[in-house]
Formats: sequence, C-alpha cells, structure tokens
Amino acid sequence: MLFRDRTEAGQILADKLASYAHRPDVLVLALPRGGVPVGYEVAQALHVPLDVFLVRKLGLPGQEELAMGAIASGNTRVLNEEVVHKLDIPEEVIDAVAAEEQQELSRRERDYRAGRPPPDVRGRTIILVDDGLATGSTMRAAVAALRQQEPARIVVAVPVGAPETCVELGYEADEVVCVETPEPFYAVGAWYENFSQTTDEEVRDLLTRAAEEQAVVH
Repeated sequence: MLFRDRTEAGQILADKLASYAHRPDVLVLALPRGGVPVGYEVAQALHVPLDVFLVRKLGLPGQEELAMGAIASGNTRVLNEEVVHKLDIPEEVIDAVAAEEQQELSRRERDYRAGRPPPDVRGRTIILVDDGLATGSTMRAAVAALRQQEPARIVVAVPVGAPETCVELGYEADEVVCVETPEPFYAVGAWYENFSQTTDEEVRDLLTRAAEEQAVVH
C-alpha cells in the first residue's frame, strides 16, 4: 500500500489508534521532522494534545555514524553500554559530544515550541509517532529516554515499518502499531508517493495550530 503523503498516512494510522480517542491521559509525541505531520493528524483525530519529542544521536568523534548513545527532550541521556565498554570511551568524550548535541536539541525545542513549556509525561499514556521505521534506532532511543520520565504507557505508532523492527520494538514499548509491514521493506520513503522533506517551518506551524486547537477545546 502506498500512502499519498504523510497527512494521509497519519489519518490511516489514527484509525488504528481509535481506542485512545478523547482520553485525558493521552499525549501524542512526534519525532521531528517527518513524524510531525503524521502525529498532527493522529492528535486531531483522537482529540488529544500534540508535542514533539526530540532525539539526537551521540556519534563517536571521527566515526559519527557509530552511536555511543542518544540524548532526548527532558534532559535524558541513554548510553549504548556495549559500544562504550567495548571501545573504552572516556566519560569526558561522551560529555563533550552530549553538550554539543544538547545545544542543537535545545535550539530546536525553542524553535519548534515557540516558548511553550515541554509537556509533563509522568503517569500519562504516550503515543510516539514517526513517519516510518527502518532500523528503528532513533525510535529505540526515544522509547528508552521517555521511560526515564515515567509515563504510564508507551505506544509506538507508525504508518509503515520493517517487519523485524516492529517486532523488536514490541519488547521495548508497551504496544507497537505498524499499519503496514511490507516485505521486502526497502526504505520508508518507498511507501510514500510524496516523501518530500518536512521543513522546520512546517513543524512550527503544525505545533502552533495543534496548541491553539487544544486551547479552544479547554
């Protein structure tokens, strides 16, 4: 099944999450940037608030594609203990990379939220949304970081995902909703007619619109 774009994908995904509609404890957190248009549609359909959950990979200096861990919204840090121990990475190297990535993460949070405070997730049911799952490394980091903030339940929700990734995430999240799990998978973008890059401006607009609509509801 091909999704026309992220908007349509979000609407179809929302149908699979109907049991979470109109619940005061539910919050949709989208992974920017591509997850935000999908998450916006989900939040609209379920009549629940939308926010972003930012994750930045901590790449090993000189081998940036190798992740030592990740940092996320809410000042949480998750380390890949296996990589850290195997390569004997000193604490100060991790701290230096984390500080640099924290600056970028903070910049994006300010930019996207336009002064709105980050949501309190403790005790809530969180639906983590992205536009798709390939390896799932970012989503895995997001789930691990979010766990540290003590939500009641974490639901990972995507329109399309690699079958094995959706299964693996089931061990880490409380529930995983993958609308389509095509085999062979290829790439997330292969399942969208229009997979153009989501801009920072679009992210800001959608979050502002969602916040305004929630304000009207309350």
